[in-house]
Amino acid sequence: MLNILPDWLKTLYVVFAFCSALFFGALKSVLVGPIAALILITGNVGVILALFPTHVAWTVYTLLKTNRFDAPLKVAFLFGLPVLFGLWLGLSIGGSVLVGLGYGFFAPWISSFEAFRHEDESNKFLHSIVDGTWGTIKGSCTVVRDFADLCYHSYPLYLKELRESPSDSELRTLRFIHVPACIIVGLLGIVIDVPLYTAIAVVKSPYMLFKGWQRFIHDLISREGPFLETACIPIAGLTILVWPIVVIGSVILAIVSSIFIGLYGSAVVYQERSFKRGVAYVIAMVAEFDEYTNDWLYLREGSVFPKPKYRKKRVLPHSTEVSISVGGSRSSDGKQNGGPMHAPPIMTMPTLSSSRSVREAIREVKMVQVWENLMRVCEMSGKELLDANVISANELYDWLNPKKGNPCPIIGTGLPCYAFFQNLLRSIRHGSEGLVLLDGLEITHLNRPQDRVLDWFFHPIMVLKEQIRVLQLTEGEIRYLEKIILFGTDPKRMESWDNGSFEPEDAVRVAQIQGISRRLIGLTRGTSKLPTYRRKYRNVIKNLIVYCLARDGSTRSMSMRSVASV
Repeated sequence: MLNILPDWLKTLYVVFAFCSALFFGALKSVLVGPIAALILITGNVGVILALFPTHVAWTVYTLLKTNRFDAPLKVAFLFGLPVLFGLWLGLSIGGSVLVGLGYGFFAPWISSFEAFRHEDESNKFLHSIVDGTWGTIKGSCTVVRDFADLCYHSYPLYLKELRESPSDSELRTLRFIHVPACIIVGLLGIVIDVPLYTAIAVVKSPYMLFKGWQRFIHDLISREGPFLETACIPIAGLTILVWPIVVIGSVILAIVSSIFIGLYGSAVVYQERSFKRGVAYVIAMVAEFDEYTNDWLYLREGSVFPKPKYRKKRVLPHSTEVSISVGGSRSSDGKQNGGPMHAPPIMTMPTLSSSRSVREAIREVKMVQVWENLMRVCEMSGKELLDANVISANELYDWLNPKKGNPCPIIGTGLPCYAFFQNLLRSIRHGSEGLVLLDGLEITHLNRPQDRVLDWFFHPIMVLKEQIRVLQLTEGEIRYLEKIILFGTDPKRMESWDNGSFEPEDAVRVAQIQGISRRLIGLTRGTSKLPTYRRKYRNVIKNLIVYCLARDGSTRSMSMRSVASV
């Protein structure tokens, strides 16, 4: 409707909408913000303090139990644990306070501006008043629950994997002669990197502030980026107002990240077995940060700080992908004779490059769509397996209420891994260059969600999809892979499930299929550590239990109440 109005009415509408959203947002921030912030801060801090003794016990037990480290390295970690736990307490509690205040204050405000993008033209002002009130309070409760899942489930899962590492895993050793060097370089990293990072960030923050305002004003005058669509101009106007807060947040992020970057100098000493190279790393990181900020702010190239070489050879990021050679050599990225992988930048900062238009942003797949698709596939696959009596309702109950802290691995890992494999197969059969969701939407490198967490998984998923495609599995081999994925932890169940599978006679072919299963399970376990995943997956299991009760015609109120209570 706005497109048919004259320009002066459009301008008047934008000004009125901006002022209304600003007023209603500020009012809601004052009324709702303290409640949401109190819930988030109290909940997160309570989780941190309540689980802190347990975290210490779990960590020390895992450190003593694991076979990945030798005795000197375990002793070094034991001496370093008090520092790490002190950082955890300080940063997590401080971060909870900042996140609680920021979320409670800005979430209602942003909701008021987002209301003017609502499709219903007649109720935009109503949504501007209502949106962000009860939803903000519910959101703060969700954040607390996700954080609790991260602390109570994800962290112990990582420790369990570390304890149960295969005996043939690489043993990491440490000589006592390197311990003093690691300690000294770690302290040097804090003494040198933290002040210099702080100085660089503070000195360049005014330029970042005015450079950002210049970019936004240019987009406003030329009607580009977020100012392309009239309905989105109020939101862009709010961005201009809060840009100073973004700048302050970037400075704080630089200061906090410098602590861990400085401490990583101890790891460089351990990796390179050289005190000199550890000191070189501490100095080089200052130049890296200065050069990175110069490039990001479009300043002069390079850095005035020295940048000594601290690696004997380039260390590639750890990757779990293993190349599969079928008809020729392939690198881990799926390309013939691929080049070296490049490490990500030291820290993340908001971009000042020319903004994408709103239409381009709308075409981008959202992270929530990926989560919903994954959960829908899990639920559909679960119903198919329940109908075929492959899994049972008792196993679903066992996962929701694990006995002796040991949840059912077939439901916890096998089912989502099986569903994920079905999604990969569907994408391969469609000839897609990315992933095809249930509704037919395709995720590629061009429209994938711009989410840092997804970046850790998207490339390995594409590599795995390419490896499966290159293998050209037969129908029997696909069924065999499904059996391994679902019942790999239970050989008896795997043998008893007659799904028409065919185990290849070629040992190399069997090893390739088993390698695919291990990488599928590894990706699934990595995803399961994300707190949002657990909350959503629990809802899937509850829906499957309800489906079983409805299918069997059971109306036992006790069963229904037990589902609702977990």
